[in-house]
Parts: sequence; C-alpha cells; structure tokens
Amino acid sequence: MIAWKIGGEQGEGIDSTGDVLATVANRMGYFVYGYKSFSSRIKGGHTTYKVRIANRRVEAAAEATDILVALNQETINKHVWELDGGLLLADSAFSPTLPEGLKAHLIALPLTEIAKQHGSVVMRNMVSVGASAALLNLPADPFLEYVESKFSRKGTEIVKANQEALLDGFNRVHDQFQGVSQLKLDAPVPGDRVVITGNDAIALGAVAGGCRIMCGYPITPATDIMEALSKWLPMVGGTVVQMEDELGSITACIGAGYAGARAMTATSGPGFSLMQEGIGLASMAEIPVVIVDTQRSGPSTGMPTKQEQSDLMAIINGGHGEGPRVVLAPSSVEEAFEDGWQAFNIADQLQTPVLIATDLSLSLWSQSVDRAKLNGPRVPIERGPIVSSDDLTALGENVFLRYQMTDDGVSPRSLPGTQNGQFLATGVEHQPNGKVSEDPANRTRMMEKRLTKIQRVHALRDGVRYEGPDDADLVLLAIGATVGAIKEARDILTTERHRVAASWLRTLSPFPIAQFERLFRRARQILIVEQNATGQVAHLMRQAGVYDPKRCHSLLKYDGVQFFPSEIVEAARPLLESFAEVKS
Repeated sequence: MIAWKIGGEQGEGIDSTGDVLATVANRMGYFVYGYKSFSSRIKGGHTTYKVRIANRRVEAAAEATDILVALNQETINKHVWELDGGLLLADSAFSPTLPEGLKAHLIALPLTEIAKQHGSVVMRNMVSVGASAALLNLPADPFLEYVESKFSRKGTEIVKANQEALLDGFNRVHDQFQGVSQLKLDAPVPGDRVVITGNDAIALGAVAGGCRIMCGYPITPATDIMEALSKWLPMVGGTVVQMEDELGSITACIGAGYAGARAMTATSGPGFSLMQEGIGLASMAEIPVVIVDTQRSGPSTGMPTKQEQSDLMAIINGGHGEGPRVVLAPSSVEEAFEDGWQAFNIADQLQTPVLIATDLSLSLWSQSVDRAKLNGPRVPIERGPIVSSDDLTALGENVFLRYQMTDDGVSPRSLPGTQNGQFLATGVEHQPNGKVSEDPANRTRMMEKRLTKIQRVHALRDGVRYEGPDDADLVLLAIGATVGAIKEARDILTTERHRVAASWLRTLSPFPIAQFERLFRRARQILIVEQNATGQVAHLMRQAGVYDPKRCHSLLKYDGVQFFPSEIVEAARPLLESFAEVKS
C-alpha cells in the first residue's frame, strides 16, 4: 500500500490532480481511497489531497505519506513530518527547503516552467501527475488514455498539450531520478470497480428506490447530493427544486410525500436545525419523507469543511415534543447506496420520517467499490398499506379511518384524489378519523401508536453489524466513516495475535437493543470510537440500557480530522494488555 499526497493553494488544481491519479489507479485494478483537507472558501487557503493505493480494499485515512508533492513551501512546512524516508517532489519555482534532520529525499522539478512550455501554468497538475506516476513505478499509457477520454470534447489540441505535459513530467523523473524510488505496488487485482463518494452513492440509491423529487438548499457537505440528483432524476421523470431555504425544503418534501410521491431533502447541521419543526409535522401526520444530514463540525457555522459526528442527539430527538422517527447510519459507500433506497421503503412502510445520518468524510471522500454493489434494477419497491378506490367503496356506509388503530401501529392510507378516501393531515393531535382531539385517553393511544410502529424497522434490516470472534477480548464499535478506521485497526491488532472484533451501528433509532445484546453478550471489552466531544453513541447505549461501565470505554476525537487507524490501535493496546494481565 502506498500513500500519495499533494498540497498547495485552493484553486490551483489540487483536486483535479488527485482525481486523475485515483481514477487511473482504480482503472488499472488498484483499490483507492482519496480524501482532502480544504478551507471554507472558494479560492485561496491551504489544501491537500491524499490518495491511498493498494491491491486490497481501503476505507480509512492514514498518517504516513510515501510521496508528497509540494506546490509551495507551506505544504512542506505543514506535512513533511508525514514522510519517514519518503519522497518529496517539489516545484523548484519556490526554491524548496527541507527542515534540518528530516529523513526525506527531495526531488526538485521545475513543474511550473514545464507547464508553461506546454502552453499554460494550469497544466502543472498534469506535469505533477506524470512525475508522480514515474515515482510510483506506474506506466504512463493509462494516464495518457485517461487524458484523451477526459479532454476529447475540448479538441485534439487540448488533448495533445495535456498529454505532452504529463509525459514530460513522467520522462524527466524517469530520466533524471531513475532508481531514486524504491516504492512498488503489488500486482493489481482485476475487477469492475468505480470510484465514488458516499453522497453520490446515496443519490444513486435514492433514484433506484423510486425517489422522484428532491427539494433542497445548498450547504456543505450535502450539496453534492442535490447536484447529482439534478442530473439523474430528470432521466427517470423526476425533478430537483432548489428552495429558498431549509424550511421550504422540508415542507415541500412533506407535501410531496403526503401526495404519494417519494421525496427527500439533504442538508447539514445548520440546515437540519431549521427543519426540526417540519420533521415533527411529518411524524405527527404520519407522512413518509427522507432527510439526509451530512454532519460537520459545529456548533453554529463551526468548521463547515471538517469531520464530526455531533448531530446525533439532534437527529434522533430534535424538535419540540416527542416525534418518533427512524434514523439510519451508513458506514461505507455500499451502505450509503443501500440506505439511499431502503430509506424510502421504510418511510412508506412505517409512514414516518426516515433520517440518514452520514458525516463529511463518508459523504465527500472517494473510494473504490465493486460496480455490482451499486446495482439498482434489483431494488424492491415496498409502498406499505395503501387503500384503493375499490377498497374504499367496499366499506359501504363505514367511514375510512386514516389513523385507525392496528396491531403494528401502521394505518392504511388513501392517497389524495382517491374516491371516498380521507385526506386530513394535521400537526394537531387527532382521533383515528383525523379530526382534532385533546382527549387524554386518545392522546395516550396515538402516542403509543407512533412509538410502536417504528420498532418494525428491526424486522426490515440489521441494526448492528459485527465482524470477528463473538468472545473477542475487545470490540471496536463505531458509526459512519470511522468504521473504515476501526476495521483497519482491527486487522493490525489481529496480526499482533489479539482477539479483536469490529462492529458498527446501522440503525441509531429506535436502538436495536435485542440484536446488540445478542452480539455483544460474550465480548469482554468494548471501545466506542466516535468523533464528538460528549460521547453521543455511548449516551445512546446508556439510554437503551446496553452500556456496561465495567466493559465499555470511549475514544473521542473532535479536532475536525478523521480518525487514523494508528490512533485506535494505540488506544486499544493498553486495554488489551490490562485484560491480559487480569486473565493471567
């Protein structure tokens, strides 16, 4: 496995350079995981793009870097510590210097000058790609082929100029620094894989799940979902509407869901705060709607481009009163796709808001995934109990009760326009016939109805996933993008002959108590790894009655940087050692 990183100023083509390397490496048969660090501004400010390349699945960030490409001195100053005998490729235009005592091999190449020779300084990213390919001991041809397919619509001159710039960077490193790089990737693994982000996977899942309208308002890091659906929904007869704000977004989606359409919105923390009263309306009126919250650092504006998992309490309990809702938590691109379509089935089947809790890292960072795991045609569409005109006619003199009491709490609904149906939908407490009621006994029954029906989600999906021995000495537990880090940490600890398992929550609300207790009954210790300051996953466990203070420990991180596997390994070792001492 090799980690490559490029750094410079935002607006200098950093993203496109990383995208080219990741895309071509994936096409060659390697697995990639690409992630960025960027400022909350359009242009300017320091930014980096790191790509891990391997012949096995990669789902996490890493501290160490093997090749660092520096387009300015700031990149060296900030990130050269990641190199330990690695390679530093720097643009000689800024006279790069290394800190004293650092173990790294500096390769100064006139990247800017070469780019200008081929027509524009903009092509410095192509020169950097070519030079990087040579340092990685990768052939140039796959990169040249990518350039042709990428720029063919711009004309042969543009294609030729970019190819020549890339090849120039490749040849200069190959000719002038031959033998300097000892890096060598293992043989690639053939397969039909795509490089995709969690946001795009959710959007694909939504289309496959029958979503036909998305109402939203742009906000980092959720906007990509709206942008993807604006391209894809029209292909299937759907549409995206950019609303005036998040209040309009949620209420428009509720209206569409009430009318029978599958509707969704996507936002992040500040926008989600504005949606909470609307979510309460959907819960009370029992209207299906899907909401995605891509969590970022808060509170207030916080750090819009940084990782965090601190909206959990708001996602589950946000709003006045108690408005039951289902909360799903994908932890990989595949699960993001799965939840993207399954959320609509659950919303329809349980007639309730369904929220998908992701985080910035899962939403924005790209990774290799088998194309077959994003297969839409086999997705089932489950609409739940909907009465037809014939059903209503058969009632005769009897009145259709929209909110009638049932064993599982889910009442058949009639879609607006259905003859003899009932179409009351109010945020005020109501009787089974939909009319307003403040009767204490009715209130109790209706609250229990809404609370009962969401428990059915546990029969529709796994609420917890678990990998490893059921009597593990330590279980690493996480949600979201952090799951990739605990899996890699588990693998490292397993090679050290420790009995370690990895587990992650797939449903946050209602909490999957029975499945959790069954899976964890023999686990000796649990390390809860989460990205917030107050241990919100641990709090959910306490609330559900499954938190054992003798077995449970927390590892928290809230600096805006995603977890590295090495950090989890370092936190886990003392727990494993102390337990080993107790056993001995």
